[in-house]
Amino acid sequence: MSHTEMLLANGEHYERRFRGPSTGRPALGVAIVACMDARVDVYSILGLHPGEAHVVRNAGGVVTDDVIRSLTISQHELGTTEIILIHHTKCGMLTFTDKEFKTKIAAETGRKPPWPSMAFADVDEDVRASIAQLKAAPFLNRTREVRGFVFDVDTGALREVRGAEMSPAGLPFAELPQLQEKAQPTDELPLVARPRALRRQG
Repeated sequence: MSHTEMLLANGEHYERRFRGPSTGRPALGVAIVACMDARVDVYSILGLHPGEAHVVRNAGGVVTDDVIRSLTISQHELGTTEIILIHHTKCGMLTFTDKEFKTKIAAETGRKPPWPSMAFADVDEDVRASIAQLKAAPFLNRTREVRGFVFDVDTGALREVRGAEMSPAGLPFAELPQLQEKAQPTDELPLVARPRALRRQG
């Protein structure tokens, strides 16, 4: 039996215990962006239950265009207003550079990925950069609170990361809502770029 078949069997047990449908709107009004690392159990760490929050995951828990897309839908269609970011210690994204990753994939597949790996050199600084991107994103204008954390995979502790009071453009975040209000719905506004100094280029 493959691992997939084993998990599908678990799904059958879950179906028998299923308590029935709930509303599709997150009850707590919270959206979480976290790393996909198998050691990071977002629901257990935060004491969440199904139906309480949106959870968006990717390699590194970094803010990408697709994360912005998901959060925009989460806010404007499903009512979330708070965002939590969760990175973690001993992250695989700390172990390679973008150049190394692309070279490896090109050697194995014959093609170089057109997208950046988003590898980073410092987990705390990447949390700060991610908070900056979210606070400056023009389409996330319903955000009331953004906070970032690092989960320690050895101790289970969740530590908050401070120090993201300024936007990447050097503007206090208090001024950003004024800039967002001037933007028209049809404006094609670029996402705030992650500072290149924080990326592991090679």
